[in-house]
Amino acid sequence: MTSVEADEPEQAAAPQAAPMPEQGPGSDRTATETPPYARRWAALGVILGAEIMDLLDGTIMNVAAPSVRDDLGGSLSVIQWITVGYTLAFAVLLVVGGRLGDIYGRKRMFVFGAVGFTLASVLCAVAGSSEMLIAARFLQGGLGALMIPQGLGLIKQMFPPKETAAAFGAFGPAIGLGAVLGPIVAGFLIDADLFGSGWRSVFLINLPIGAAVIIGAVVLLPEGRAPVRPRFDVGGTLLVTLGLTLLIFPLVQGRERGWPAWTFALMVVAVAVLAAFVAYELRQEKRGGATLIELSLLRRSRYAAGLAVALVFFTGISGMSLLLGLHLQMGLGFSPTRAALTMTPWSVFLVVGAILTGAVLGAKFGRKALHGGLAVLALGVLIMLLTIGDQAGGLTSWELVPGIAVAGLGMGIMIGLLFDIALADVDKQEAGTASGILTAVQQLGFAVGVAVLATLFFGLLGSHASASVADGERRTRAELTAAGVAPAEQDRLLADLRLCLKESASQQDSDQAPDSCRSVQQVEPKAAEAAARAWRTAHTENFSSAMVRMLWVVIGLLAVSFLLAFRLPPKPREEEGF
Repeated sequence: MTSVEADEPEQAAAPQAAPMPEQGPGSDRTATETPPYARRWAALGVILGAEIMDLLDGTIMNVAAPSVRDDLGGSLSVIQWITVGYTLAFAVLLVVGGRLGDIYGRKRMFVFGAVGFTLASVLCAVAGSSEMLIAARFLQGGLGALMIPQGLGLIKQMFPPKETAAAFGAFGPAIGLGAVLGPIVAGFLIDADLFGSGWRSVFLINLPIGAAVIIGAVVLLPEGRAPVRPRFDVGGTLLVTLGLTLLIFPLVQGRERGWPAWTFALMVVAVAVLAAFVAYELRQEKRGGATLIELSLLRRSRYAAGLAVALVFFTGISGMSLLLGLHLQMGLGFSPTRAALTMTPWSVFLVVGAILTGAVLGAKFGRKALHGGLAVLALGVLIMLLTIGDQAGGLTSWELVPGIAVAGLGMGIMIGLLFDIALADVDKQEAGTASGILTAVQQLGFAVGVAVLATLFFGLLGSHASASVADGERRTRAELTAAGVAPAEQDRLLADLRLCLKESASQQDSDQAPDSCRSVQQVEPKAAEAAARAWRTAHTENFSSAMVRMLWVVIGLLAVSFLLAFRLPPKPREEEGF
């Protein structure tokens, strides 16, 4: 869900890099003059626990979303907002969280964020409506953005230079563990239905984890803040939050409301607000005032290319991850546990790819390895596309494993290099800010991907429903004829089937079956059985057809990322102390 993120210009850019001395750029003193923090390794465990907690909550919705909608009802956009709410709040407030840690103290903000995140998890678990859950997810993402950015600053403060690489190296396995465990834990807890809690248990699991993180933080983390206390950019924060909200809201709501004029008007206003944000930041920069982002970084063409690659890449990947989870459960009828286990090779091979990159590929091949990772990822998506299109309703978990594993391997190679290469041309004193902006753009890509790709997916479900029924019409008519149904009644049933499938794909409330579906069931038992089989077949084929089309969109986004990556530096930065 999140990458390791720096919050000050003098901080390190990525987990593999060694941090600058605490005294700041240009200082003659070194971190070795002060004895290292005695409880630094135990404190590192607390920071990693927070990372894992964030990752769990960033990935569980890929498995839990269908169960949430079945319980709370609501339109299909509910699934989007449950995910978008978390990632959008996290993306917008990520840099803000780092700034607040510099101003008010990193330990203080870490503890505040951890307490708030845990309480927000409880609010998610007890949500009585989809609206309450969405609001709690926004709150949870925002508080996570206050907690997570403090980790890198604290590591920089606690560890001497010779131990920094080992400390940052621990993030890889922790992030991999969180990515692997998230879907599996979610699937197991939902199917286990402990004490009748169902999907709510995926949020309640944060109670013991959060309690351990909070106690550990209070006992083990040192106090600390940035040597130079930055000013907080209130105006920039408000403008960027408003602009992104105005952009995301109509993208999620537009399809089910028929794309009224106000949705396009809001998107136009969003562009104007974001332009005003850039103008405001430029004016603040000229006046020497507080800024939310360093606009001078955007003038570096290779760094700007890195931001573009991250935005396009994570837009495609985040949308695909959610849609694959929906297809497995809502389209193919997999249980949450089976869906989670089916998707596990993605996370496992992602870790393998990241390890290969760190050990060999990154240093030896640089940008070529990044291009290779994108190519392998696209190959994996193509294998999934062909598998889903060929098997449709008869798809098994094992048939999906090759494509999912290859895609995971490619993604691991790619993201293992993206941060290092994107930051290669950034000055040392700008590394922390540059890393923070890059991480925020990554999270924004997650939010945009879920909003845009899920909107397209649900739209395809509705538009292709009639064609899915028509594909099996001959077989359905034969079964209805065998059941003694007259031709005129068959015409009515098939018309109702088409309408039922279309309305089921876009209904406002999942608790209420459309009238067309109820009329299909009000026939003789044999005819009802034949109609039910026809509906299940058409439903699965409809999901498969929509998924295949969306995977082509993902491949297109990966191709754009591949082309944009030619503008990146050829090698990661290798200097000591970056």
